[in-house]
Amino acid sequence: MGYILADGWVITMNPQRDVLEEASILIEGEFITAIGTRQQLEAKNPQCEVIDCRDAIIIPGMVNTHTHLFQTLLKGLGDDMVLKKWFTCMTGPSAVELTEEDVLAAAMHGCVESLRSGVTSLVDFMYAHPRPGLTAKVVEAFKLTGIRGHVCRGFLTTGEEHGIPARLIETPEAALADARALIYRYNRPESRVKVGIAPSMIWALDEKVLRGTRELADETGALITTHVAETDFEISQSQLRFQCTDTEFLSEIGFLGPDVLAVHCVQCSRRDIRALKHHDVRVSHNPCSNMYLASGVAPIPEMLAAGITVGLGSDGPASSNNHSLFQAMKMAALLQKGVHRDPTIMTAEKVLEMATIDGARAIGLDTLIGSIEVGKKADIAVVGTHHPAMTPVHHPVSSLVYSALGHEVTDVFVDGEAVLRQGKLTRVDERKVLQRSQRAANSLAERAGSDLFKRRPWRSSAF
Repeated sequence: MGYILADGWVITMNPQRDVLEEASILIEGEFITAIGTRQQLEAKNPQCEVIDCRDAIIIPGMVNTHTHLFQTLLKGLGDDMVLKKWFTCMTGPSAVELTEEDVLAAAMHGCVESLRSGVTSLVDFMYAHPRPGLTAKVVEAFKLTGIRGHVCRGFLTTGEEHGIPARLIETPEAALADARALIYRYNRPESRVKVGIAPSMIWALDEKVLRGTRELADETGALITTHVAETDFEISQSQLRFQCTDTEFLSEIGFLGPDVLAVHCVQCSRRDIRALKHHDVRVSHNPCSNMYLASGVAPIPEMLAAGITVGLGSDGPASSNNHSLFQAMKMAALLQKGVHRDPTIMTAEKVLEMATIDGARAIGLDTLIGSIEVGKKADIAVVGTHHPAMTPVHHPVSSLVYSALGHEVTDVFVDGEAVLRQGKLTRVDERKVLQRSQRAANSLAERAGSDLFKRRPWRSSAF
């Protein structure tokens, strides 16, 4: 029968960036088939269910270009640490204890949380493999909840001297063989969920696996994503091992290309930015995580000026504490304004582009999703405005970026399927998902010994 989303503000993200008032959208099957008035669309398909969107803002489903879903179980345990300490003292030891049940519970929670806040596509970076079969559990969560995205099979192949637990380190051969098997198992042209490849970070990888990643991506067409220039430590380790930055090294070995989604890029120099542009690499900007871990401020305005595609990411909940792209949008805009003392350097319109059409472009899906246009997939979110934080609305884009808290989303469609309807998830019992994740989180923290961070004393200072 389909749906008519009727009489709302429609932020199209089409090439003209049209913002339509009192406009309606016809969804038939998986696709957007018409945009017009309610009367026009009802005449076109009188059997459709009409959803009243007066006083609502309709946007393309948002694209979260980077997270680690297993970290949903670790929220709040890694406060006030730089990345290396955060990983070696809390995240790594916790990851060693992950079971299939933990990963499924965490991924289900993360997918539910994402859909509830208007995210219809996720890129998960699953690098923790203390036992086999964990990536498949993330794919299962995507399929059960109905979200679109890439589950990227990550790996660490060295780094024990830097505190990476031995049980998380894999051989290049084993990691790439498992990635290849997963890609051939899950990746089909029509698949809502695909598997990508995710070598983790330069100080935990060897050259052999990076070259092998490029060969596997060329063979299969799979998306590559990797952490790049996140911290000073990464740059110093790359200089020590390769006598250049990690970006320069990846360029030299032929790793970079338009199928590479480079995450963070906080410490990228002008030379690095030129290399990213030369290879048409896409970037995932994670402002909340970068601030949480005190990694620095990514040179996003310089990247945008260079013509690099930049999407937004929440990063894992162990370093951002939620999956909200509304929060990421606001921080992405305000952070650059404050650092550069220039209120014009990052606009609300630009960060909304980063969360939608640019995010879709970053993962190679911009011909299918990321904008509300006839012929595109019906990945759409409806944001209500009857909340104190949102009302009054003068400019809908400003309200989305600077006013919304993320819980105002009422309806979400993926492939034309209503996965959130009138604030209720249609595929899973949300209460049971959250209860399951809390039980898994408690058990994991106890087994890993990271529950000591739950009992830390009150600290008015971190010293």
